[in-house]
Amino acid sequence: MKTTNVSWNNSNQLFRLILKKDIRIPEVTGVAIAAVFEYNDIYKTNDWNVYIINKKSVDLELVVIVSQGFSDKKTTSLFRKKLNVLPANSFAKIELIQPELFKLNNRFQVTFFEENTLFEKTFIFRENTIKEGVLRMIPELGKRGILA
Repeated sequence: MKTTNVSWNNSNQLFRLILKKDIRIPEVTGVAIAAVFEYNDIYKTNDWNVYIINKKSVDLELVVIVSQGFSDKKTTSLFRKKLNVLPANSFAKIELIQPELFKLNNRFQVTFFEENTLFEKTFIFRENTIKEGVLRMIPELGKRGILA
C-alpha cells in the first residue's frame, strides 16, 4: 500500500470532499410534528402539547427530538427528548409548550433511524402561528391541532 504525506489542510479538505460525495441524505416523509390544544384531566386545564406522528408502516428507531424557541432577540434553552422506538402508524407526546413561546419561532429537529438509515428533518412553527383559531382535525391523533 502506498502512503502519502498530506498536510492537515489538504487532509481536511480531502476528508470534506469524501464526506460530501459519500453522504446520502434521504428525504423524510411520513413523519410530522403537531401542536395540539387539549384538556388535561389531571390539572383540569386546557394545555398545548407537541406530538410526533409516525405515519409510516415501519418503526422509527432511536428517535431524538431537539426543540428550541428563537427570534432575532431571544433564544430559549434546548429541550431534548429520546424515544427508543416509535412504532409504525403511531404517535407520542413529546412536550408541553407554554403559550408565551408562541411569539417565537419554535424549531423541532427530528433525527431517527429507519431500517438502518439515518434520517433528519427540521420542523418549524413560525411565530404567532400556534393559535386556537387555526386548529384542524389531525386524523392520526383524533385531536384538533396544527401541523408544523
